Amino acid sequence: MTRALLRRRGKLKGLVFPGGGTMTATHRKRRAERPAGAAETANSVGRRRRRRPGLGALAAGVPAMAESVERLQQRVEELERELAQERSRRALGGGDGGGGRARIEKMSPEVVDSNPYSRLMALKRMGILLLFDYDKVELANMNRLFFQPHQAGLSKVQAAEHTLRNINPDVLFEVHNYNITTVENFEHFMNRISNGGLEEGKPVDLVLSCVDNFEARMTINTACNELGQTWMESGVSENAVSGHIQLIIPGESACFACAPPLVVAANIDEKTLKREGVCAASLPTTMGVVAGILVQNVLKFLLNFGTVSFYLGYNAMQDFFPTMSMKPNPQCDDRNCRKQQEEYKKKVAALPTQEVVQEEEEIIHDDNEWGIELVSEVSEEELKNSSGPIPDLPEGITVAYTVPQKQEDSVPEVTVEDSGESLEDLMAKMKNM
Repeated sequence: MTRALLRRRGKLKGLVFPGGGTMTATHRKRRAERPAGAAETANSVGRRRRRRPGLGALAAGVPAMAESVERLQQRVEELERELAQERSRRALGGGDGGGGRARIEKMSPEVVDSNPYSRLMALKRMGILLLFDYDKVELANMNRLFFQPHQAGLSKVQAAEHTLRNINPDVLFEVHNYNITTVENFEHFMNRISNGGLEEGKPVDLVLSCVDNFEARMTINTACNELGQTWMESGVSENAVSGHIQLIIPGESACFACAPPLVVAANIDEKTLKREGVCAASLPTTMGVVAGILVQNVLKFLLNFGTVSFYLGYNAMQDFFPTMSMKPNPQCDDRNCRKQQEEYKKKVAALPTQEVVQEEEEIIHDDNEWGIELVSEVSEEELKNSSGPIPDLPEGITVAYTVPQKQEDSVPEVTVEDSGESLEDLMAKMKNM
């Protein structure tokens, strides 16, 4: 640095060598008189001295680097604050759900209770959804569920909440990531069913079972029978080409234990039925059809329109949709089911009986001044003989005509008295005639 300062002042004049320094005649003379080792030492010291400005530059760059780190830290803090604000907005239901639509703040005047379709469009009426599941999202779920690949590893209830909140931010969500079949979680599961309604302390309107094993179905059945809670059960067969939905009203319709599958009735551990390396078939089309039927039945039940199906099946191979209703089993293994049946009978007995009044047909043209009568050309006996037997048919179905029974032609028997005369005598009488 001293040499550079002197050079700027014009006091050092000489030759510039590739190392960047300047050497005068006096310096050259002294350098020539030095021993070889001393010259190498001097050159080494000179090289170290020439590197000192680099250390100074590095020291000068430390404040700039510290300033950059500070700016990055400030930016991270800003992003964390924005993320916290977004989470709080979503928790309060006031956010847009990450790109979804805004909340509905005011209902249209066309939304009236007398029109179920207007209520169907009023998404704010949907209230609250309670989600229960203990499983995590896997890539294998992508083919049939609405999860997305980036949600792999999340709990299914958490991923479902994120997706559904983006679809409808007006719905409140309550998620529980645990197994309902365990003893410690069963009590909490029942508590949320009986107290987790839109108004805290009131029961939910409906429970939907969308599970894939009999143990979970029996757990839901036990809880709903004990609480008298209406629920809907649904499922898809193992070969993935058929499915069903079932509305279960404790005491009024058959519960899941009233007519259980063979696996449940025989107390067979369903885990033993699964073969190693073999999984059940999975068709997203069948699952989509069954899910659509389930949601349609839910809307009709909640909004009180149309006919709610107690049982509706789906056979994808034949496009067959069987429907029926099942009465509860008086010998059901679930004691709470039998208890609900007794309470339902008392409730029905307490209802006022409706008397059926038969209206008499009014006679038109009572006065018959001219004495005109309509007389059938066929007697009742002839009409009866010309008609066949009427089969026993369900109410509301009649036959267009009947085929009379065929009658065999009968020839009256003629008896002739025996006169005792021979054939010759009879022939002689005929000749004389």
